[in-house]
Amino acid sequence: MSQSKNFLIIFCVLALAPLGLCGKAGSGGYLYPQFYDHSCPKAQEIVKSVVAKAVMKEPRMAASLLRLHFHDCFVKGCDASLLLDSSGTIISEKRSVPNTNSARGFEVLDEIKSALEKACPLTVSCADMLALAARDSTVLTGGPSWVVPLGRRDSTGASLSGSNNNIPAPNNTFQTILTKFKLKGLDIVDLVALSGSHTIGNARCTSFRQRLYNQTGNGQPDFTLDQSYAAQLRTRCPQSGGDQTLFFLDFVSPIKFDNSYFKNLLAYKGLLSSDEILVTQNQVTRQLVKQYAENQELFFEQFAKSMVKMGNITPLTGSRGQIRKRCRQVNKY
Repeated sequence: MSQSKNFLIIFCVLALAPLGLCGKAGSGGYLYPQFYDHSCPKAQEIVKSVVAKAVMKEPRMAASLLRLHFHDCFVKGCDASLLLDSSGTIISEKRSVPNTNSARGFEVLDEIKSALEKACPLTVSCADMLALAARDSTVLTGGPSWVVPLGRRDSTGASLSGSNNNIPAPNNTFQTILTKFKLKGLDIVDLVALSGSHTIGNARCTSFRQRLYNQTGNGQPDFTLDQSYAAQLRTRCPQSGGDQTLFFLDFVSPIKFDNSYFKNLLAYKGLLSSDEILVTQNQVTRQLVKQYAENQELFFEQFAKSMVKMGNITPLTGSRGQIRKRCRQVNKY
């Protein structure tokens, strides 16, 4: 092992690991914040400027970019597999149920990648770019910042079945969602904190319609949803049709990253079933929702920690994977 690599591992273990800034990958490689300091010193600046421009043009883009990082990490780890288009043997994860007609922001990532390739060819991975864009999107909308450990590499394949099965769905039971988090090494605190990302962004009528008309299959609505709020939602989300109509996940401050999402849950005005069950199905999560509703700083602190933890889900490091030239396709050597 080279001296510099040796130094980095010692540096990670002694200095960064206690701060949660070092992710140990399966191959024995480490993620660390200074990964591009020499090879591409302007990398973070480039990502931030393109994201800022996109969010200024369309505030909703912040939530879209943040969501892409989630949907990437929950499938095969944080390896940018979600960004691959279908080609040859690859069936794109963009076709999965959680992503069809809802995953967006790919053009913004194309723009970031093209700027990075111009500055430092074949150096910065699409997976790292996604992790940085998620952090920048959070900060730009008023949320917390965190130091992003870097050094992920890009996968050379995708998993449509992983995307269909591993990503928590709006109508999953509490236990199913918790299990999906635990399988990724995330705990019940991470579940509540990361759900707080629904303080920004939109959801489609199709993702919560069952709550308005037929929650358990007996033709009855979900009575844990505030009834005046439900009546309001029914005016734009009918029993059939209007599947793609968009609704704010947090109607109080839809483009501001804050803790009003948790206040909404306590008032039984969480839009998705997967949001509201944090209050109605489990005492531990209910208590956490209360704490975050009362103390935004506490939520921000935990959200930042949980995002670093999520970004450390089985990344490819060292010689595994590749640095894609274009995020949509595998490099042809």
